[in-house]
Amino acid sequence: MKNTNTKRATAAVAVAAPAKRPWWLYPAGLALALIVVFQVYGPALNGPFLYDDSYLPYVTGDFAHFPLIFYLRGLRPILMLSFWLNYQQSGNQVTYSYHAWNVILHFFNSILVYMALRKVLTWAKVERPVLEILSVFGAGLFLLHPIQTESVSYVASRSETLSVFFLLGAYVVFLYRRTTGISFGAAIAVILLFGAAALSKEHAIALVGVLLLTDYFWNPGFTFEGLRRNWKLYALAAAVGTYGAIFALRIVRSSPSAGFSLKDLTWYQFFFTECRAIWEYFRMFLLPYGQNLDHDFPVSHTIFEHGAIVGLVGLLALIGFAWHYRRRFPLISYGVFTTLILFAPTSSFVPIQDVLVEHRLYLPFIGLLFVTVGLLRFWKTSASTLAFALSFVLLAEAVLTYQRNELYSSSIAIWRDSAAEAPNKSRPHFQLAFAYYQAGKCADAQQEYAKAAQLDKPDYRLLVDWGLAYDCAGDSVTALAKFKDAAALQKTAHIYSQIGMEYAKQTRYDDALEALNTAAALDPSFDMTFTYRGQIWEVRGLLDKAAEEYRHALAVNPDNRIARDALVRIHR
Repeated sequence: MKNTNTKRATAAVAVAAPAKRPWWLYPAGLALALIVVFQVYGPALNGPFLYDDSYLPYVTGDFAHFPLIFYLRGLRPILMLSFWLNYQQSGNQVTYSYHAWNVILHFFNSILVYMALRKVLTWAKVERPVLEILSVFGAGLFLLHPIQTESVSYVASRSETLSVFFLLGAYVVFLYRRTTGISFGAAIAVILLFGAAALSKEHAIALVGVLLLTDYFWNPGFTFEGLRRNWKLYALAAAVGTYGAIFALRIVRSSPSAGFSLKDLTWYQFFFTECRAIWEYFRMFLLPYGQNLDHDFPVSHTIFEHGAIVGLVGLLALIGFAWHYRRRFPLISYGVFTTLILFAPTSSFVPIQDVLVEHRLYLPFIGLLFVTVGLLRFWKTSASTLAFALSFVLLAEAVLTYQRNELYSSSIAIWRDSAAEAPNKSRPHFQLAFAYYQAGKCADAQQEYAKAAQLDKPDYRLLVDWGLAYDCAGDSVTALAKFKDAAALQKTAHIYSQIGMEYAKQTRYDDALEALNTAAALDPSFDMTFTYRGQIWEVRGLLDKAAEEYRHALAVNPDNRIARDALVRIHR
């Protein structure tokens, strides 16, 4: 009788235990996920370089003129190394490889998100199959959510995908350690990955706070035992983070778009504004509508302007709730604190000119996933219903992300969308005008430059580009007027060479040469000045003088094709 009961108990355990999955299911699932993400981001894979891309070495072509070591000495050497590798692969005329790398990094980040979620859900005592469903859903949401598009489809935002790849790698190594106290080998791996993340983007310093929080919540749980045992790791991490922060602050102090030296944005104004911006990030995570490559989000100059005090009170209430209920709802509370820690480097006190940017949600997204799965675990339903409902959510997110990527396939489309979403902001109209100009739609470019000039006082760059749009349309008189307005703001060789070019088109050659002489005096290294002078002498039939100018232009810039072709033409 005893043996019979033992056999029944054994059989019951065998029935209750989850069936072992075939080994091929995991690689098949990963392959399917990779295919899906490439389909979803497919429209943007051959999309153009945008916005800040135009200032980076892979667009300017500086990688061809300066050695790699020049860029490895800068603020984000690992990021620059990745761009350098892209440049070696495809130059700057084909964008596919740049976008494809971003998508692949995003895919690997989703795998790391899955591993992190699965481990923390295990600590939170979430049982199978709900644990697996929520882990896969969280990773899928990270992979397919439309708010991620700016971080993946915008090449310059690789600073997000690459730094988060290394940061999540360090985080996962830390999570999967075998004992409360991390081993020496694992600690070194965490530090190396953390360092790589910080050398890709400075916001990685937030990892130290997340590791401390993780030890407090889960190792072994609401005690300081894990912190005590891992103090050596934290000391090393703090040293790396502090060095990175000091180095970053030195760079930021001289940056025109970030740091405490910004004239029009103080640290407290930025803080008041971010108290509202964080709630807008939460809203876009929950309801992804109103996305924009260039948000028009007003600054709160005081605690009361635009409801900043409401945002601050809301954040304080959220923190108070998370702390008070940390033992009752540990997963949700952990997610709240993780989110706020990861937001801190870019959305707290250090002013950044752009106060609301979608790619800043890429790193804190993991914290919001902990909150999401923490809430979903309390849904009393069957595993099959849960899986079906969450699959439907992922399908909807994938459709929205695909639609968003269709905009990234064209610079005109994405900036037309941005200008429509932020009609009272000058910059989207400026960028749309430039996109029209590049496409040869000169009249449309003129109209958008005019709108930008109405919304904000025209600066040097707007006037120059506006003049080029008129030149493109064949209106040399208006183009010359815009160039002269630009020269009144800033005297450069470039603008005086443009003035000389317009005079030449009006056959006012003496005026043209006078402007070009001014350009040469301002900057003898600007090669187009000598190219334009050569063209004037060539038109006048003075071929020896023309050839001398073209050779001068090539001596300054051997890649000047206009001058090279002109010399060939003269010597035929």
